[in-house]
Amino acid sequence: MSDGPAARRSPGEPWGGVRPFSIKTKLGALVVIAVLITTGLMMIAMRTETELRFITVFSMVATLLITQFVAHSLTAPLGEMNTVARSISHGDYTRRVSENRRDELGDLAQTINAMADELETQDRQRKELVANVSHELRTPIAGLRAVLENVVDGIAEPDTETMRTALKQTERLGRLVETLLDLSRLDNGVVPLRKRRFEVWPYLSGVLKEANMVASARATMGSGGSHTRTDVHLHLDVSPPELTAHADPERIHQVVANLIDNAVKHSPPHGRVTVKARRGPQPESLELEVLDEGPGIPRSEWRRVFERFNRGAVRRPHGPGSDGGTGLGLAIARWAVDLHGGRIGVAESERGCRILVTLPGLTSVPG
Repeated sequence: MSDGPAARRSPGEPWGGVRPFSIKTKLGALVVIAVLITTGLMMIAMRTETELRFITVFSMVATLLITQFVAHSLTAPLGEMNTVARSISHGDYTRRVSENRRDELGDLAQTINAMADELETQDRQRKELVANVSHELRTPIAGLRAVLENVVDGIAEPDTETMRTALKQTERLGRLVETLLDLSRLDNGVVPLRKRRFEVWPYLSGVLKEANMVASARATMGSGGSHTRTDVHLHLDVSPPELTAHADPERIHQVVANLIDNAVKHSPPHGRVTVKARRGPQPESLELEVLDEGPGIPRSEWRRVFERFNRGAVRRPHGPGSDGGTGLGLAIARWAVDLHGGRIGVAESERGCRILVTLPGLTSVPG
């Protein structure tokens, strides 16, 4: 989804602000040329005493030739567009229309190509979604099925350890379904924002305590999956301590929890994850940062890390107790921030990864 000498313009936007070769201009020029040819031949006939019928025939032939040339230049691109449109309708999104015209047909060609690009992207994302969801669901289902089959066949006893293994797979399956449902709700815009003013320090302190408690409980139960590591230290830095913000606490909890989970998974053993909160430029606005000490994210991946099912360029997370996740956490965080009209992205950092979130506060009107 590059700019250069042939950079694309918005559909319908004239080249350089003026369209010098529009279809209306060409048709007008055709009429003027036809009249000039006829008038010129009539004047030649009057001076040379040429018969009128010859002049009429010559005038008609010349006009028809010029008309045919202009008509061909107008209809030829329509044939190409029709061919490309038929290919798109049959699911072939690789065909494109030539964009070498500087008139309305050139704008139409650009619009068709933009549509084909968008359809191709959506088709690829749909296939990736099906493949990734199938892969993610297959693992816990297969593990749960194996445990239950062993119990049914008498290979394993339904003791505490066996049931704990089954619970582990069930919890992982439940977490995946829950994140998919959250993402679906966010996409469909059915998640209302309930903004209110809240104190940042006690709120974020509660989020971090909850993350530690969940990680400890999962590690004790051996449930695996997201954030079971207890060796990573979570640190909170809020300045000033009395800082307040205006946002939907439930949605922001989702953002911070997912960012912490991602940072913990990629932290080295006994690493440190820092959550910073500062006052934004607008009233009740907020700037949040989540920093870790992991390998960081290559600049080429800064945009893609917020795409669904994108696990980044790091093949294996650091430290024990991490399964790599589903690749949905950062996508959900991005959509929750977008609901507020805020911004989220990867920022420069001397070490590890630094995610910066900006919430607009009272000046924002949710889109």
